[in-house]
Order: sequence, then C-alpha cells, then structure tokens
Amino acid sequence: MSVFCKLTRPRCVVCVSLGYVERYWTSAGTWLIRERHSAPSPDRAEAEGTGAYHPIHLGALAYAGEGWRKPPKPKWGARADERKGWRFATKDGEAPGENVTPDPIHPDFKHIRELYFENNKDYGGRFTVPTLYDKKQKRIVNNESSEIIRMFYHAFDKLLPEKYAKLDLLPEKLKESIEATNEWTYNDINNGVYKSGFATTQEAYEKNVKTLFAALDRAEAELAKSPGPYYHGADPTEADVRLYPTIIRFDAVYVQHFKCNLREIRSGYPALHKWVRHCYWKNEAFGGTTEFTHIKNHYTKSHHQINPLSITPLGPDPDILPMDEEVPAVKAALKK
Repeated sequence: MSVFCKLTRPRCVVCVSLGYVERYWTSAGTWLIRERHSAPSPDRAEAEGTGAYHPIHLGALAYAGEGWRKPPKPKWGARADERKGWRFATKDGEAPGENVTPDPIHPDFKHIRELYFENNKDYGGRFTVPTLYDKKQKRIVNNESSEIIRMFYHAFDKLLPEKYAKLDLLPEKLKESIEATNEWTYNDINNGVYKSGFATTQEAYEKNVKTLFAALDRAEAELAKSPGPYYHGADPTEADVRLYPTIIRFDAVYVQHFKCNLREIRSGYPALHKWVRHCYWKNEAFGGTTEFTHIKNHYTKSHHQINPLSITPLGPDPDILPMDEEVPAVKAALKK
C-alpha cells in the first residue's frame, strides 16, 4: 500500500494522501510553477511513485514518461485518517511495510494536512491528492491530477535529453480526439470503478457497473481499430496515461474488491489486454510505476466498509500475463 508519492526535484515535490481529488486553485494558478517557481536542475531530479490511488498514478506516469532520471518507484505507507489526510511514515515510527520513506522535505510531518496548514493556516477544505508542492516558496501549487500531468509535459523541456523533450503526450493534431476520450474515460471508467465499488444500494451498483462495462466495451472497440501499440498509434499519449492506472488495477483489485466482475480484462477484452501488457512490459514509465503488492494492500486494507477484516486475496496469479501468454479460456478460443 503506497500512501506517500513524491516526485522530488530541487524546487517541488508531489506528495499524496487518500481522498477524492478536488481543485485547490484555479487553472490559472497551476502555471505558477512555470511563471514564478524556480526550475529544477537535472542532476538532482528524482522520482518516486505510488501503487495506491489511480489519480496519483497519473502524475507518476507523466513524470516518468517525460524522461526524468528514473521512473517512480512505488512506495508503501501508512493508513489514511479521513480527518487528517494521509498519514506519513515517520523516521521514528513503525513502518507498515517495505519501501516506506518519510516526507523528505518534512520528515517530522505525520499527516498530509500539515502540508496544507503550512501553506494556509486557515485552510478549511479537504486534504486531497495528488498535491504539487513548491519547497522553496513552501506552498501548494496544485492538487488536480489532470492539471499536474500537463505541467510535466513541457514546463521542464530545457532540462531533459532531446528524445524526452520532444515527446508530446498531447499532440495538437490529436488534442480534440484525446480530450473527447478523456471525458468518458474519466466519468465512466476511472471514476466508474469507484461509483460501482462504493455504491450503497443494489440499484446504484447495477446502474454504475453496467455503465462501466459499456465504456470498457467502447475502449476495446477503439483499441481494436488502432494501429497500436498505443491508444492513438505508435506513440503514447495522454489517453494512455489516463486509462492505464485503472486498467492495470482492474483484474488485481476492481473485479473482486469493487464487484466489477462482469468480465476480466485478461479473459474478456483482448485488445485492452494486449494494450495494457504492452504498456507494462515495453514502457518503463508504465511498468516502473506499477507495484501490485502495494495496489492490492492499499485497497483491501483501507476500505473497511467493503473489507472489514482487511484480508487481501492472493489472486489473480500472475498479476499480469507475459506478452505471449493467455488465460486457458482465451487459448481455447484462439484454437477454434
């Protein structure tokens, strides 16, 4: 279970806590990092990511995909406290698992709310994630994942090797198509698993899970038509970055934990299955930010209303299949 995600540079750190993402400042404020904040230096660039919560994973993917020195390494951390935000591991505290690190900027901070109060002592909102923090000015820059990932696209191009600086996850010729895809992907897939899993009535659950699988059918159809290996062809785009965190968690967590069990990705969606495996196995920005133990433990040990005994299922086994393997049912179908 990863509860502290930091994307560390000399001037900014991304830290995370559990909670639904809310906008902290307006879109205009997000670009303070370019206009007013000091730029990082490449020799000190470091990234560490998360396996826990998929909006957090978006930032880690964008950071790694843009070529920072190493892709984020998933980190474990401590359980969230809804009133205080995510609890950080502390240097003197008991570590809840492997790969736990305190906040490198505030090693004595115990909860994410301390970061918000440092920024604004009168803050009265929720302590949400992901949070982009400028350690020089000691202020939160942004906590909206969709805006943070776009900051990483070009704000630091001058510091990157050419092959990464020229990578464009939102090319102008595809922008309209990508943004149209983003809308239904977020509403019906990224958020759809949560709408299904946290439904409190049978009617709400059935409505949301059917919408979710209709959207998965749509993504399957679009990927089947794509020349691949990515959503829009030969190169990864924001569409891949936004879809991957949910699909990579789907069989491992959402099928059982959120009751999204009409079909699995590996047995019911051949194009999605091929796509997600290519992302994981062939692109370090995706595979290097994914840790299945963290993913499973986060969900199964955080949501007591769903899993009160915090028992973590062992399967599926393996967490993700190699590129050239299929589950038995798919193998049999391919032989026909």
